[in-house]
Amino acid sequence: MDTPNATQGTVIPKFDPKDVSANSLVAALSYVGILSVIILLSKKDSKFTQEHAKQGVVLFGVEVLVWILGTVPFIGWTIIAPIGNLVTLILSIICFIKAIQGEFWEIPGIGKYRNKVNL
Repeated sequence: MDTPNATQGTVIPKFDPKDVSANSLVAALSYVGILSVIILLSKKDSKFTQEHAKQGVVLFGVEVLVWILGTVPFIGWTIIAPIGNLVTLILSIICFIKAIQGEFWEIPGIGKYRNKVNL
């Protein structure tokens, strides 16, 4: 059963401990760029990995958006690219560590969109 998170108004899923221990490394790799899509398509049997991979796909989409907006002269080069890349790197590291530890942390603001990812 999933548990609601009152501070964010979201639902944090519960996972089978066997699933978590068997798939924590693969789930963590979901936060390494395009690997999120590959893992999402290949690990359909693990709810833990699927949740992390869906969130990884959303984060990867944000990374691509930052890359595109970072090409805009001046504002993209000086503000969007440096700050956006730093923020997405930090979020990827936090999520990677949480997944390795067998936890799920929903990224504030964008994590809720993982439920819209259906591949």
